[in-house]
Amino acid sequence: MKKYIFVVVILFAFKGFSQDIDAFFTKADTFFKENVTNGKVAYSEIYANQNNLNELLDLAEDILVSEKDKYQYQAFWINAYNLAVVKGIINEYPIKSPLDKKGFFDTIKYKLGKTSISLNDIENKMLRAKFNDARFHFVLVCGAIGCPPLINEVYLPNTLDTQLEAQTKIALNGSFLKVNTKKKRVEVSEIMKWYKEDFTMDGKSELDFINKYRTEKIPNNYKLSYFTYNWNLNKQ
Repeated sequence: MKKYIFVVVILFAFKGFSQDIDAFFTKADTFFKENVTNGKVAYSEIYANQNNLNELLDLAEDILVSEKDKYQYQAFWINAYNLAVVKGIINEYPIKSPLDKKGFFDTIKYKLGKTSISLNDIENKMLRAKFNDARFHFVLVCGAIGCPPLINEVYLPNTLDTQLEAQTKIALNGSFLKVNTKKKRVEVSEIMKWYKEDFTMDGKSELDFINKYRTEKIPNNYKLSYFTYNWNLNKQ
């Protein structure tokens, strides 16, 4: 009898957990659709009415995800990161750049996923340290124009791999590269400099990674350099 009761309790707890994370993804999708256009965020509107953002983060605080469910885990932490960035900016609004707030990425903590965690720890400990996937850099949006564009939909477990592919292709066929065919030179975002080890795994070069996603391939004899990151706020 005791064993039966224990199993029932576990099943109800799991059902509650499933509902919580489903609610998180649903509410996050609505939030992004209402507040993001062409990669730009409606910070002034969010600042004027912060209830939806705060409710989302309150919901995310009690969600526990496991690495065993790879895509659910990754989708939760990617969305949590992007929402926490928005929250960090709103807390200091009006602000011209996330770098205007000391400790924005490494000191300020958010209560997410049953822990207190910084943005850098989400990126580096919860994602990069556990999965060898350079595509994370094209979906984690740091609140600046130089970042990849924030999409106006939630990242979901069952569509995450497709979304990661799509955002990586958009970046590497767009603003993350400046190609000069006359000088045989390509300039890339400083993200690829800061996280070079992620883009050169398994003995591959940065150009190998880029060409995997480029429609118009970059010749191997092109010289690669980095252009300065634009830290101005990605506001509408």
